[in-house]
Amino acid sequence: MRIFLSLLAVAVATATGATVQPAAPQQPLSPTERQIVSYVDADNERGLVLLEQAVNINSGTMNFAGVRQVGRIFRAELDALGFATRWVDGEPFQRAGHLVAVRSGERRQGPQGPQGPQGPHFLLIGHLDTVFERDSPFQRYELLDDSTARGPGVTDMKGGNVIIVQALKALDAVGALESMSITVVMTGDEERTGGPLDLARAALIEAAEAADFAIAFEDGDGDPRTAVVARRGFTGWELRVTGRPAHSSQIFRDDIGAGAIYEVARILNGFYERMAGERYLTFNPGLMLGGTSIDFDTAQARGIAFGKDNVIAEHAVVSGDLRTISIEQLEGAQAKMRAIVAEHLPHTSAELRFRQSYPPMAPTEGNERLLGLFDQVSLDLGFGPVTAVDPRAAGAADVSFTAGLVEMAIDGLGLMGSGGHTVGETADLRTLPMQTKRAAVLLYRLMRARGEGSGAGAGAD
Repeated sequence: MRIFLSLLAVAVATATGATVQPAAPQQPLSPTERQIVSYVDADNERGLVLLEQAVNINSGTMNFAGVRQVGRIFRAELDALGFATRWVDGEPFQRAGHLVAVRSGERRQGPQGPQGPQGPHFLLIGHLDTVFERDSPFQRYELLDDSTARGPGVTDMKGGNVIIVQALKALDAVGALESMSITVVMTGDEERTGGPLDLARAALIEAAEAADFAIAFEDGDGDPRTAVVARRGFTGWELRVTGRPAHSSQIFRDDIGAGAIYEVARILNGFYERMAGERYLTFNPGLMLGGTSIDFDTAQARGIAFGKDNVIAEHAVVSGDLRTISIEQLEGAQAKMRAIVAEHLPHTSAELRFRQSYPPMAPTEGNERLLGLFDQVSLDLGFGPVTAVDPRAAGAADVSFTAGLVEMAIDGLGLMGSGGHTVGETADLRTLPMQTKRAAVLLYRLMRARGEGSGAGAGAD
């Protein structure tokens, strides 16, 4: 971890044009940073109220009205901070839509007249939807004790959205927000992405193209001692197989063949034998149907199969996911899967289709350098070191769409807890002020890095 701290000055200079010195372990906070910490503590109760309010509104991805309602809550908070906000209508990609908020920072007088801010442009990423739809029994925020709350989306990721707002309020309270260029994107379909994908993520990609840093507020692996600098991508796949139907007593005959179900079994076994064990690569068949006839609804991931023990299966379908750490790994896995599918058993045919969803965010030197600065911030605040989480421990997320577009990206800065995507989803409320302080000071130090000799380290104001 420490080897990246020595490279930090180069990273910030690359992204912001600034000249800074590498951070030293456990530096004292600057006066402004101490003010940020004090403000976060004083305002924490309002953050908890905002969290409960957001959690108590059902915003399952397909509850469009609920997603928009949660969007209005956070839009009002960002409006109050001087952001220009807009709602991206989700009708073209069959979802509720996204909240986008932009603040360009103060304009400065230059030799040729007014000029825009010279500092970095930040992209802060959240999402408004949850996996819990209107028919879920899990609907309300519940305080279990002084430091634990349970509720749908409390960590994934309404808690992260609250941290974004609370950190920005702290920066505004010390006057730092006036000089910062920030875009906030809170998507409305992270848990169940709309389509076509290019439309569903157009607003996020556009924001990433203009940004230097992408900072996302998912809960990562739920451990505040870690953050995410690499995420595996998610690619869906669907395998359809056809065999020659006949009486079961004739199976394996030269003119009949093995049938669709044996062919599916061969292909899946081939995937396992030839591909299992590669680092960061996983491929999971999540649903399978086979028989004389099948009716499979791809969109709903459900179906019906009909068959008899004494009839050779004519049709089979399997759907699953493929997770990879890089584009190169994705392309290699797809090539292997296609080759395995092509080795047909007698009198069978098979077709494999891939459905791109979330791209991989490969580990990069820039991301690791940003983690180094975040680690330094955490040490200076007294919260201990932060290391990179194993990509196998974190799923796909919206930050992956910034890969290759920003100089540095990090995720996992959200509210910590456990039980995500289950009715036992709980948050450790003690991590709300901790994560807010970390995020606010990180943003402040990156902002301070602009301009030669500005001094981005702790202790300088």
